[in-house]
Order: sequence, then C-alpha cells, then structure tokens
Amino acid sequence: MKRGFEIVSKYQGEDLTLPVRATQNAAGYDFCAAKDFVLPSIWKRNFLQILHALRKQKEHTAKELVAANKVLKPYLVPTGIKAYMQPDEFLMLANRSSNPLKHGLILPNGVGIVDADYYGNDNNEGEIFFQLVNFGLTDKVIKKGERLGQGIFLPYLLADDEATPLAKRTGGFGSSGR
Repeated sequence: MKRGFEIVSKYQGEDLTLPVRATQNAAGYDFCAAKDFVLPSIWKRNFLQILHALRKQKEHTAKELVAANKVLKPYLVPTGIKAYMQPDEFLMLANRSSNPLKHGLILPNGVGIVDADYYGNDNNEGEIFFQLVNFGLTDKVIKKGERLGQGIFLPYLLADDEATPLAKRTGGFGSSGR
C-alpha cells in the first residue's frame, strides 16, 4: 500500500468517514471533523480592544503581546484520521474554498504539512488536525462529519548537497520544529 488513510484507534467504532475526493478530477481529499467542535469567533475575545491598545503604543508589554496572541490562537480541530505515504511524499492540508467566504474560517499558516514520519508516532498515532481561526462574527459550531479542509498528496525534492538528517521523529503535532 503506497498511500491512504486510516482511522486512529481512539475513534475506532465511531462511524468516521475516511477522506474522499468529491469529483473525478479533484486533487484534494475532503477531511471531516471527528466530533462536534465550537470554534470561537475572534470578535468575542476582546480582539478590537487589544488591537486598539497595540496600535496606540509603539512598545508593548509582554502581557499585551500574550493577550493579543491568545485572541488569534488557532484551534486544533480533530479529524480522527491518519495518513500513510511513501518516505519522499507529504500530505498538504489546505482550506476549502468556501471556508473563508461562507464560514469565516481560515488556516492561519495558509497550509499544513503532514510528513510521512508523522504516521504512527507515539504521541497521537499520527492523527491529523486542522488548525483553524474563526474570523466570522459568531462562534462556528462544526458538527461531526462536516468538511474542514482538504489534503493533497505530493512528492518533494531534495537539494543536491543536503546532508542526510539523522533525527527521528519523537513527537506528534508540531514536533519536527526547532
């Protein structure tokens, strides 16, 4: 088996749907929420007050910066799905085109990258989460089975003079960063 999807063990028997392509020529596999999830609106979390305070000052206290970052913090919406692929591939997670327009939802980093060695890691078995921020005026209730985003399998290339990395993944979400 070259690439595909499985349900992580904690969601076995919970009637989750594996990602599928909606049409014959669709590049992306639609991912759905593993459970009901409330994604708070940034407008309900003092966003305007914090933005106004930050704009008035040239220098900001650590407390103000922490408050601003907390308001814009993305939430991790679980899918209950893990992806397996070849070592020279990755799964790119992308927003649905309707998310910003209809629902006010965005991926704060534009795309997500799921490395091949994320599958089966000890921390979370390789469960894929979608990072989302809700810029809509009201909280967004995401229902179990509702489409969150899409995943596209892609190959990648290596630089000619790259030294082979020797580190092995030791964690789950976000663990390959420094």
